[in-house]
Amino acid sequence: MTSWQNNRATRDARIAAGSALARGKVVAAQDVTRLFEAVVRPGDRICLEGDNQKQADLLSRALLAVDLSKVNDLHMVQSGVVLPEHLDLFDRGVAKRLDYAYSGPQSARIARMLFGGKIELGAVHTYLELFARYFIDLTPHVALIAAVSADHAGNLYTGPNTEDTPTVVEATAFKDGVVIAQVNDIVDTVPRVDIPADRVHFIVKADKPFFVEPLFTRDPAAITEGQILTAMLAIKGIYAPYGVQRLNHGIGFSTAAIELLLPTFGERLGLKGRVATHFALNPHPALIPAIESGWVRQIHSFGSEVGMDDYIRARSDVYFTGPDGSLRSNRAFCQTAGLYACDMFIGSTLQIDLQGNSSTITTSRIAGFGGAPNMGADARGRRHPSEPWLKAGAEADPDSPAPLRRGRKLVVQIGETFGDKNVPLFVEKLDAIELAEKLKLDLAPVMIYGDDVTHIVTEEGIANLLMCRTAQEREQAIRGVAGYTDPGRRRDHGIVSRLRERGVIRRPDDLGINPLDADRSLLAARSIKDLVRWSGGLYAPPSKFRNW
Repeated sequence: MTSWQNNRATRDARIAAGSALARGKVVAAQDVTRLFEAVVRPGDRICLEGDNQKQADLLSRALLAVDLSKVNDLHMVQSGVVLPEHLDLFDRGVAKRLDYAYSGPQSARIARMLFGGKIELGAVHTYLELFARYFIDLTPHVALIAAVSADHAGNLYTGPNTEDTPTVVEATAFKDGVVIAQVNDIVDTVPRVDIPADRVHFIVKADKPFFVEPLFTRDPAAITEGQILTAMLAIKGIYAPYGVQRLNHGIGFSTAAIELLLPTFGERLGLKGRVATHFALNPHPALIPAIESGWVRQIHSFGSEVGMDDYIRARSDVYFTGPDGSLRSNRAFCQTAGLYACDMFIGSTLQIDLQGNSSTITTSRIAGFGGAPNMGADARGRRHPSEPWLKAGAEADPDSPAPLRRGRKLVVQIGETFGDKNVPLFVEKLDAIELAEKLKLDLAPVMIYGDDVTHIVTEEGIANLLMCRTAQEREQAIRGVAGYTDPGRRRDHGIVSRLRERGVIRRPDDLGINPLDADRSLLAARSIKDLVRWSGGLYAPPSKFRNW
């Protein structure tokens, strides 16, 4: 007779073995490594949280200390490879295979370990892609998560940084996996129930709060005049003519500059209420002046940001908050919103080739993608119209009948032609291609494919790739805004001139922008201290950003 309860029986056996170390669901911090040795099996798929910002750091350290004869060759399926311990697991032999989405702080080390054969790579995913696979073929056997607090029954309060937790728990708990949570506190009653107790099997009170990275804070003092110029070009040359109200900003100083120019330069253009009203966005401190000036109506967030809790609580008209006043973030829902409900993504990258493919991966650093490929993708399943979407679709395909013509999401790459340490933004061939060749990957880790990119903005101007009709035009439009990089110097001046006449390329002069006006005096806030003032003292920046 066939048994249909094998997975459940295995889960129950794991829980029974772990319960010997628990009082109810609570396991002492010093017993967590033994808990793992009781619950985890060699070769298990383990989701270690590992988010964009929030880290289950105590659980990481405890997993690293297991007896290798009992726990080994794990398959780690986690969003972020952020802490050193995440890679120490592979150095020690606890883990063998990795599927992930983002590795910013560990990008150099993960490159060395991949080239050195220390990590067997499954794939570098987008967030939504990895979340989807949790429910198909990468379902975790054990999930190691982090929460702010738990009650004695096991109900969890995740606070502002919910991030990936609901998705990870859903996939694990409902497919007979084991969920182990580290929490900052165990309380009688949680402020709100974010994860119900019946999905949580063990709780560990950590000796200190879990690590949270202030990933989205950009100090206005570090914004350059070049970034201010590209921000001016984007606002006047893209936000205004398309009337973009629903959008996502990527991480970076270029988009921070845009946020800080809305109440000044944007106000002068009469754009308030017409652009940048609804965001899928983390609580960027740089957006505080635009919120306080009445530009922003609503923000749904992937996660929170350190120091923004009191401000968010006081601005519940803008943010999604619970009865306790704290932010309710959700990466899976916000990624979906960014993919389907936003009309524009604008963000930065490290390299752009002559087809418009972009990547943050170089031969020495493998940072992963995070959510940029979801934000920066034209969702072919979209069916609701909007003015920017329809306008972009008409520019890309002017000949199809309007009722059957698909709109286009605006996908904008913004940056200076030479970036940090004078490294060129534009290249003939992406380093991601060389990486794929070295590692014998079937698919090169391209962040945003060129056929999704609609505009490129540099200090040289804007290239509208929607209006290019041939591959040659597209290449020359990109070369035309590539400045004095090697690809820029190899432009065909005749073709570039004709593209400018058609409005495919628009220089600052064409938009009535004088580059000499790109001055820091345009920024609504020029320091972190200015942002604190704008917030009425509600924003409490991390100590590393305090210089007063």
